[in-house]
Amino acid sequence: MELMSIQSEHTAASPANASNKELITAETLRLANLISGLAPYDGFFSQRIPCLSVSRFSRVNKNDVKSFDLPSMLIVAQGAKTVIAGQEVYRFNQSQILMLPVALPIALKVTDASHFEPYLGVKLVIDPHKIAELALRVYPHGVPAVTKWNAGYVLDADAGMLNAASRLIECLNNKSDSDLLSPLIMDEILIRVLRSPIGSRIAELGFAGSEAHLVTKAVTWIRNNYSHPMKVAELAELAHMSESTFRVHFKSITSMSPLQYQKALRLHEARRLMISESMDATTACNLVGYASPSQFSRDYSRFFGNPPKKDVAALRQ
Repeated sequence: MELMSIQSEHTAASPANASNKELITAETLRLANLISGLAPYDGFFSQRIPCLSVSRFSRVNKNDVKSFDLPSMLIVAQGAKTVIAGQEVYRFNQSQILMLPVALPIALKVTDASHFEPYLGVKLVIDPHKIAELALRVYPHGVPAVTKWNAGYVLDADAGMLNAASRLIECLNNKSDSDLLSPLIMDEILIRVLRSPIGSRIAELGFAGSEAHLVTKAVTWIRNNYSHPMKVAELAELAHMSESTFRVHFKSITSMSPLQYQKALRLHEARRLMISESMDATTACNLVGYASPSQFSRDYSRFFGNPPKKDVAALRQ
Protein backbone atom coordinates (compact mmCIF):
# COMPACT_ATOMS: atom_id res chain seq x y z
CA MET A 1 0.00 0.00 0.00
CA GLU A 2 1.41 3.37 -0.98
CA LEU A 3 0.54 6.43 1.06
CA MET A 4 0.24 9.95 -0.24
CA SER A 5 1.82 13.00 1.33
CA ILE A 6 -0.34 15.06 3.67
CA GLN A 7 -0.34 18.41 1.92
CA SER A 8 -2.32 21.61 2.15
CA GLU A 9 -5.17 22.05 -0.31
CA HIS A 10 -4.34 23.71 -3.62
CA THR A 11 -5.23 27.37 -3.68
CA ALA A 12 -5.04 30.04 -6.34
CA ALA A 13 -1.71 31.81 -6.68
CA SER A 14 -1.37 35.00 -4.66
CA PRO A 15 1.47 37.30 -3.62
CA ALA A 16 1.36 35.76 -0.13
CA ASN A 17 1.59 32.21 -1.52
CA ALA A 18 4.41 33.18 -3.88
CA SER A 19 6.28 34.86 -1.03
CA ASN A 20 5.84 31.79 1.19
CA LYS A 21 7.13 29.52 -1.58
CA GLU A 22 10.19 31.71 -2.02
CA LEU A 23 10.82 31.65 1.73
CA ILE A 24 10.62 27.83 1.79
CA THR A 25 13.04 27.67 -1.16
CA ALA A 26 15.47 29.98 0.61
CA GLU A 27 15.27 28.05 3.89
CA THR A 28 15.74 24.74 2.06
CA LEU A 29 18.87 26.08 0.34
CA ARG A 30 20.22 27.33 3.67
CA LEU A 31 19.66 23.91 5.23
CA ALA A 32 21.29 22.15 2.27
CA ASN A 33 24.38 24.36 2.57
CA LEU A 34 24.69 23.59 6.29
CA ILE A 35 24.34 19.85 5.70
CA SER A 36 26.91 19.98 2.91
CA GLY A 37 29.40 21.57 5.29
CA LEU A 38 29.00 18.68 7.74
CA ALA A 39 29.02 15.94 5.08
CA PRO A 40 32.05 16.49 2.81
CA TYR A 41 31.66 13.06 1.18
CA ASP A 42 29.05 10.30 0.89
CA GLY A 43 27.85 8.69 4.10
CA PHE A 44 26.08 9.22 7.40
CA PHE A 45 27.57 11.67 9.92
CA SER A 46 26.61 11.68 13.60
CA GLN A 47 26.91 15.04 15.35
CA ARG A 48 27.72 16.34 18.82
CA ILE A 49 24.03 16.95 19.43
CA PRO A 50 22.94 13.36 20.27
CA CYS A 51 19.66 13.39 18.35
CA LEU A 52 21.17 14.87 15.17
CA SER A 53 22.83 13.28 12.14
CA VAL A 54 23.20 14.29 8.50
CA SER A 55 23.74 12.34 5.29
CA ARG A 56 25.03 12.89 1.78
CA PHE A 57 24.82 10.56 -1.24
CA SER A 58 25.90 11.36 -4.78
CA ARG A 59 24.42 8.22 -6.40
CA VAL A 60 21.03 6.56 -6.36
CA ASN A 61 20.74 3.15 -4.69
CA LYS A 62 20.20 0.11 -6.89
CA ASN A 63 19.12 -1.97 -3.90
CA ASP A 64 17.25 -1.20 -0.69
CA VAL A 65 19.36 -0.62 2.42
CA LYS A 66 17.88 -2.33 5.48
CA SER A 67 17.94 -0.47 8.78
CA PHE A 68 16.23 -0.42 12.16
CA ASP A 69 15.27 3.15 12.99
CA LEU A 70 14.34 4.68 16.31
CA PRO A 71 11.41 7.15 16.30
CA SER A 72 12.69 9.89 14.04
CA MET A 73 12.19 12.71 11.54
CA LEU A 74 13.94 12.68 8.17
CA ILE A 75 14.15 16.06 6.42
CA VAL A 76 15.28 16.24 2.78
CA ALA A 77 17.11 19.41 1.76
CA GLN A 78 18.15 18.15 -1.68
CA GLY A 79 17.33 15.05 -3.74
CA ALA A 80 14.78 12.37 -2.90
CA LYS A 81 14.46 9.15 -0.93
CA THR A 82 12.05 6.22 -0.63
CA VAL A 83 11.45 4.41 2.66
CA ILE A 84 9.55 1.14 2.98
CA ALA A 85 8.07 0.21 6.35
CA GLY A 86 6.30 -3.13 6.27
CA GLN A 87 3.84 -2.90 3.38
CA GLU A 88 3.86 0.88 3.19
CA VAL A 89 5.97 2.95 0.78
CA TYR A 90 6.89 6.56 1.48
CA ARG A 91 8.41 8.76 -1.22
CA PHE A 92 9.62 12.19 -0.18
CA ASN A 93 11.88 14.80 -1.69
CA GLN A 94 13.22 18.32 -1.26
CA SER A 95 11.47 20.34 1.46
CA GLN A 96 9.55 17.31 2.71
CA ILE A 97 9.67 15.44 6.02
CA LEU A 98 9.09 11.78 6.84
CA MET A 99 7.91 11.15 10.40
CA LEU A 100 8.46 7.66 11.82
CA PRO A 101 6.89 7.95 15.29
CA VAL A 102 7.58 4.32 16.34
CA ALA A 103 10.84 2.32 16.24
CA LEU A 104 10.67 0.34 12.99
CA PRO A 105 12.66 -1.94 10.70
CA ILE A 106 12.77 -0.12 7.37
CA ALA A 107 14.27 -0.37 3.90
CA LEU A 108 15.49 2.87 2.34
CA LYS A 109 16.74 3.95 -1.04
CA VAL A 110 18.09 7.26 -2.39
CA THR A 111 16.15 7.86 -5.63
CA ASP A 112 17.37 11.28 -6.77
CA ALA A 113 21.05 12.20 -6.45
CA SER A 114 24.04 13.08 -8.60
CA HIS A 115 27.65 14.19 -8.17
CA PHE A 116 26.64 17.80 -8.84
CA GLU A 117 23.43 17.72 -6.80
CA PRO A 118 23.84 15.02 -4.11
CA TYR A 119 21.10 13.88 -1.81
CA LEU A 120 21.34 15.90 1.41
CA GLY A 121 19.26 15.05 4.46
CA VAL A 122 19.07 15.54 8.19
CA LYS A 123 17.76 13.02 10.70
CA LEU A 124 16.41 13.90 14.15
CA VAL A 125 15.81 11.08 16.63
CA ILE A 126 12.63 11.75 18.62
CA ASP A 127 12.11 11.14 22.32
CA PRO A 128 8.58 9.64 22.74
CA HIS A 129 8.44 10.99 26.32
CA LYS A 130 9.05 14.49 24.98
CA ILE A 131 6.26 14.00 22.44
CA ALA A 132 3.93 13.03 25.30
CA GLU A 133 4.97 16.09 27.34
CA LEU A 134 4.55 18.55 24.46
CA ALA A 135 1.31 16.97 23.22
CA LEU A 136 -0.36 17.86 26.52
CA ARG A 137 0.62 21.49 25.95
CA VAL A 138 -0.38 21.62 22.29
CA TYR A 139 -3.66 19.76 22.93
CA PRO A 140 -4.64 20.78 26.50
CA HIS A 141 -8.27 19.75 25.90
CA GLY A 142 -7.46 16.40 24.28
CA VAL A 143 -6.50 15.23 20.80
CA PRO A 144 -9.06 15.34 17.97
CA ALA A 145 -10.42 11.88 17.22
CA VAL A 146 -8.04 9.72 15.20
CA THR A 147 -9.57 6.76 13.37
CA LYS A 148 -6.50 5.44 11.55
CA TRP A 149 -2.75 5.49 12.12
CA ASN A 150 0.13 4.72 9.81
CA ALA A 151 3.71 3.57 10.29
CA GLY A 152 4.94 6.88 8.85
CA TYR A 153 3.77 10.24 7.55
CA VAL A 154 5.09 12.45 4.77
CA LEU A 155 4.67 16.16 5.41
CA ASP A 156 5.48 19.28 3.42
CA ALA A 157 7.86 21.30 5.58
CA ASP A 158 6.99 24.93 6.18
CA ALA A 159 9.56 27.70 6.44
CA GLY A 160 9.44 27.61 10.25
CA MET A 161 10.34 23.91 10.41
CA LEU A 162 13.23 24.33 7.96
CA ASN A 163 14.47 27.42 9.76
CA ALA A 164 14.43 25.59 13.10
CA ALA A 165 16.37 22.65 11.60
CA SER A 166 19.01 25.08 10.32
CA ARG A 167 19.27 26.78 13.70
CA LEU A 168 19.70 23.39 15.35
CA ILE A 169 22.64 22.59 13.07
CA GLU A 170 24.14 26.04 13.70
CA CYS A 171 24.23 25.21 17.42
CA LEU A 172 27.12 22.87 16.56
CA ASN A 173 29.33 25.94 16.15
CA ASN A 174 29.26 26.60 19.88
CA LYS A 175 29.30 23.96 22.64
CA SER A 176 27.26 26.18 24.95
CA ASP A 177 24.59 26.51 22.26
CA SER A 178 24.64 22.74 21.73
CA ASP A 179 24.11 22.13 25.43
CA LEU A 180 21.63 24.89 26.24
CA LEU A 181 19.79 25.89 23.07
CA SER A 182 19.53 22.67 21.05
CA PRO A 183 16.97 21.06 23.42
CA LEU A 184 14.79 24.15 23.11
CA ILE A 185 15.01 24.11 19.32
CA MET A 186 14.13 20.40 19.28
CA ASP A 187 11.05 21.23 21.36
CA GLU A 188 10.16 23.92 18.84
CA ILE A 189 10.47 21.48 15.93
CA LEU A 190 8.27 18.92 17.67
CA ILE A 191 5.68 21.54 18.56
CA ARG A 192 5.55 22.63 14.91
CA VAL A 193 4.98 19.00 13.89
CA LEU A 194 2.28 18.57 16.54
CA ARG A 195 0.51 21.66 15.16
CA SER A 196 0.77 20.38 11.56
CA PRO A 197 -1.84 18.36 9.62
CA ILE A 198 -0.36 15.11 11.03
CA GLY A 199 -0.10 16.48 14.58
CA SER A 200 -3.08 14.66 16.09
CA ARG A 201 -1.78 11.30 14.84
CA ILE A 202 1.63 11.92 16.40
CA ALA A 203 0.13 13.30 19.61
CA GLU A 204 -2.15 10.28 20.07
CA LEU A 205 0.93 8.10 20.57
CA GLY A 206 1.84 10.15 23.63
CA PHE A 207 -1.51 10.20 25.43
CA ALA A 208 -1.62 7.54 28.14
CA GLY A 209 -4.58 5.24 27.72
CA SER A 210 -5.05 5.85 24.00
CA GLU A 211 -5.07 2.78 21.77
CA ALA A 212 -1.99 4.06 19.92
CA HIS A 213 -0.10 4.59 23.18
CA LEU A 214 -1.00 1.11 24.42
CA VAL A 215 0.31 -0.45 21.22
CA THR A 216 3.59 1.45 21.59
CA LYS A 217 3.92 -0.09 25.06
CA ALA A 218 3.75 -3.50 23.40
CA VAL A 219 6.31 -2.39 20.81
CA THR A 220 8.64 -1.35 23.64
CA TRP A 221 8.17 -4.74 25.31
CA ILE A 222 9.16 -6.56 22.11
CA ARG A 223 12.23 -4.35 21.71
CA ASN A 224 13.32 -5.09 25.28
CA ASN A 225 12.58 -8.82 25.08
CA TYR A 226 13.10 -9.68 21.41
CA SER A 227 15.20 -12.79 22.19
CA HIS A 228 12.48 -14.35 24.37
CA PRO A 229 9.50 -16.42 23.21
CA MET A 230 6.49 -14.20 22.56
CA LYS A 231 2.75 -14.84 22.69
CA VAL A 232 0.53 -12.32 20.94
CA ALA A 233 -2.27 -13.01 23.44
CA GLU A 234 0.00 -11.84 26.28
CA LEU A 235 0.95 -8.68 24.36
CA ALA A 236 -2.75 -7.99 23.80
CA GLU A 237 -3.33 -8.37 27.53
CA LEU A 238 -0.49 -5.92 28.19
CA ALA A 239 -2.24 -3.45 25.87
CA HIS A 240 -5.66 -4.12 27.50
CA MET A 241 -7.18 -5.23 24.19
CA SER A 242 -8.68 -8.35 22.73
CA GLU A 243 -6.19 -10.27 20.61
CA SER A 244 -8.01 -9.48 17.36
CA THR A 245 -8.23 -5.75 18.15
CA PHE A 246 -4.58 -5.67 19.18
CA ARG A 247 -3.48 -7.30 15.93
CA VAL A 248 -5.40 -4.71 13.89
CA HIS A 249 -4.00 -1.72 15.78
CA PHE A 250 -0.45 -3.11 15.89
CA LYS A 251 -0.42 -3.57 12.12
CA SER A 252 -1.92 -0.11 11.59
CA ILE A 253 0.86 1.56 13.60
CA THR A 254 3.81 -0.59 12.46
CA SER A 255 2.58 -1.94 9.09
CA MET A 256 3.50 -5.47 10.19
CA SER A 257 2.32 -8.16 12.56
CA PRO A 258 3.87 -8.59 16.03
CA LEU A 259 5.69 -11.75 14.89
CA GLN A 260 7.03 -10.02 11.77
CA TYR A 261 8.24 -7.14 13.94
CA GLN A 262 10.00 -9.50 16.35
CA LYS A 263 11.66 -11.42 13.50
CA ALA A 264 12.94 -8.22 11.84
CA LEU A 265 14.29 -6.97 15.15
CA ARG A 266 16.08 -10.29 15.82
CA LEU A 267 17.67 -10.30 12.36
CA HIS A 268 18.86 -6.69 12.64
CA GLU A 269 20.38 -7.39 16.06
CA ALA A 270 22.11 -10.53 14.79
CA ARG A 271 23.57 -8.54 11.91
CA ARG A 272 24.83 -5.89 14.33
CA LEU A 273 26.47 -8.52 16.54
CA MET A 274 28.25 -10.13 13.58
CA ILE A 275 29.50 -6.80 12.22
CA SER A 276 30.39 -4.83 15.32
CA GLU A 277 31.45 -7.67 17.61
CA SER A 278 32.87 -10.11 15.03
CA MET A 279 30.48 -12.79 16.21
CA ASP A 280 29.89 -15.93 14.14
CA ALA A 281 26.41 -16.62 12.76
CA THR A 282 25.65 -19.55 15.08
CA THR A 283 26.44 -17.57 18.23
CA ALA A 284 24.50 -14.53 16.99
CA CYS A 285 21.46 -16.59 16.06
CA ASN A 286 21.38 -18.17 19.53
CA LEU A 287 21.72 -14.83 21.29
CA VAL A 288 18.80 -13.25 19.42
CA GLY A 289 16.46 -16.15 20.19
CA TYR A 290 16.66 -18.54 17.23
CA ALA A 291 16.62 -22.23 18.16
CA SER A 292 17.56 -23.43 14.66
CA PRO A 293 20.67 -22.12 12.82
CA SER A 294 19.27 -23.36 9.51
CA GLN A 295 16.00 -21.43 10.04
CA PHE A 296 18.02 -18.37 11.01
CA SER A 297 20.07 -18.62 7.81
CA ARG A 298 16.92 -18.96 5.67
CA ASP A 299 15.20 -16.00 7.35
CA TYR A 300 18.36 -13.89 7.15
CA SER A 301 18.84 -14.63 3.44
CA ARG A 302 15.23 -13.74 2.64
CA PHE A 303 15.37 -10.54 4.69
CA PHE A 304 18.80 -9.14 3.73
CA GLY A 305 19.20 -10.78 0.32
CA ASN A 306 22.31 -12.82 1.18
CA PRO A 307 23.24 -15.50 3.73
CA PRO A 308 24.86 -14.18 6.92
CA LYS A 309 28.52 -14.82 6.04
CA LYS A 310 28.29 -13.29 2.57
CA ASP A 311 26.23 -10.30 3.77
CA VAL A 312 28.59 -9.45 6.64
CA ALA A 313 31.68 -9.82 4.41
CA ALA A 314 30.19 -7.42 1.86
CA LEU A 315 29.30 -4.86 4.54
CA ARG A 316 32.79 -4.99 6.06
CA GLN A 317 34.35 -4.53 2.64
